[in-house]
Amino acid sequence: MTKWLISLILATLLFITPPIVRAQEGISLIASNAEIYFPSALVFKITAQSQSDITKIRLHYQVDRMNYAQVTSEAWPDFTQSPKVETEWVWDMRKATLLTGAVVRYWWTIEDATGDKLITSPEIIRFEDLRYSWQKLTTGELSLFWYKGSQSFADELMVACQQALERLFEDTGVYPEKHIDIFVYASTRDLQGAMIFPREWTGGVAFTEYGLIAIGVPTNELDWGKRAVAHELGHTVIHQMTFSPYGAIVLPTWLDEGLAMYAEGKPDPYLESWLKKAINQQKLISVRSLSSPFSAKSEEAYISYAESQSLVEFLIQNHGKDKMLNLLSLLKEGNSCDEAMIEVYGFDQDGLDTLWREYITSQTQYRPEFKHISVLSTSPGTCSWIDMPSRMVAANTLLVVPD
Repeated sequence: MTKWLISLILATLLFITPPIVRAQEGISLIASNAEIYFPSALVFKITAQSQSDITKIRLHYQVDRMNYAQVTSEAWPDFTQSPKVETEWVWDMRKATLLTGAVVRYWWTIEDATGDKLITSPEIIRFEDLRYSWQKLTTGELSLFWYKGSQSFADELMVACQQALERLFEDTGVYPEKHIDIFVYASTRDLQGAMIFPREWTGGVAFTEYGLIAIGVPTNELDWGKRAVAHELGHTVIHQMTFSPYGAIVLPTWLDEGLAMYAEGKPDPYLESWLKKAINQQKLISVRSLSSPFSAKSEEAYISYAESQSLVEFLIQNHGKDKMLNLLSLLKEGNSCDEAMIEVYGFDQDGLDTLWREYITSQTQYRPEFKHISVLSTSPGTCSWIDMPSRMVAANTLLVVPD
């Protein structure tokens, strides 16, 4: 049995099995399958027959994602009533995008004119990008898929991921709560070909609730790739840990981005230079302002990301990992950031701002700025990376990690 098949079998454990009710007479399932047209569609097909006209056919499907209440969607394919029916339903990904690697579980309910009903056994399909011959490397809760580059290329990316997880666990107590799959495309162009209507600068994306990351890492940009996958992994693990039954938890941006950058390792010296410049020029941004999405202006974005990593380091180094874990746990329970911080640290975001400024200004000196950047575009549950000169930065983007 292949490792791939084993993973699909294990995936079935993530779902709740519906009762299987078979018709007492008449209805029988002749064929059922799903065909992948990546990335645009997933087509579900069924053929069934009965002694009387088949009057109703419903498709039920679930996508493997983090849920406190399992969500089952339904679709009603078109067909003409007849004792034998062959029909299909097309899941158009222009309306609900699935990332490569998403696991879908589906089954059918069939009824005929006599009132007989058949509920078919559940089936599993993985929405795969079949254009490439993927290789797979698994360590613990991570699986890395790639199709271009040597084994050592994949090994180095996996080492960077494991180091990021170890760093997060040792310093914050956070660890993956769900298996994470990382798909490494050989270029930005290949990655964009795996997406519906990608923006021209998209270089990576993470669906945190699905435990899926896809990113373009050319083999000659391994160093950048290691930091990028560590960053996205940081976001994914933090969002898993704070996933809440009380609804979507919106982490303060400085905390979300600061922890993701902390997962990368040592601060990037280029970003450090922007932080020192902001201190010398008295252009630091308040912590409360950094709770909202960062500015698309390059200078403010540099400072925002540099400050966020510094804030997280300040909290961890001066107050320990237990308090950081407690902070995240309280946020998961639905507390506001200020409420959680007061309970854990004894001060709110304004208090953090005061203490951090006193700390950071006592030990920082200015160094020159740099002109090349990488760009991170974010939306709820997703993150996207690219590289470009600063003059090319468009609106609604966030800028990080100078090159």
